[in-house]
Amino acid sequence: MAVAELVGDRGIVWNPQHAMHLYGHGYFGQPVGIRKPKSAEFDKPLELSLIECAYLMKRGALKVYAPRQGHDVTEEELLAAGLAKSDDFSDRLLVYSQLREFGYVVRPGLKFGTDFAVYEHGPGIDHAPFLVHVIPQKKGVMPLDIVRAGRLATSVRKKFIVATVMENGEIAYYMFQWHRP
Repeated sequence: MAVAELVGDRGIVWNPQHAMHLYGHGYFGQPVGIRKPKSAEFDKPLELSLIECAYLMKRGALKVYAPRQGHDVTEEELLAAGLAKSDDFSDRLLVYSQLREFGYVVRPGLKFGTDFAVYEHGPGIDHAPFLVHVIPQKKGVMPLDIVRAGRLATSVRKKFIVATVMENGEIAYYMFQWHRP
């Protein structure tokens, strides 16, 4: 089992063997100092997001240690840390987890202005065909969200998906694809 140290809102896997294993088996995290890794062979620590930490903890693949508290972090504590950072953390974690369970490789979508870039095989192997933006059901999809989805999907040649976690816990996906007549 890999071990990550909680540093702010990130988990750092200091052991390079654990880091390479996590990255090589699902493209989890980002090797520190390597912008676009060419392979899963590197001798660097691995930086994980809180969502990745929570997902890997739930699967029994990661233990997170909080040096300030001097103990291992529980799933509940990690969820609380995520919710302190963002009210939408639990919805984003549910969507992330389901996409991972469907077999997709889910990476941060920040450079596209959305929550996730979703790959069928992985970065460096294929391009992400989907961008996924999580919108809480209570907020609803606004017309501006639809315009953003269409414009972004066109400019980066990807399908834009809005994911909404319903009150019953089910996730609804709405896909937007720009069509030129």
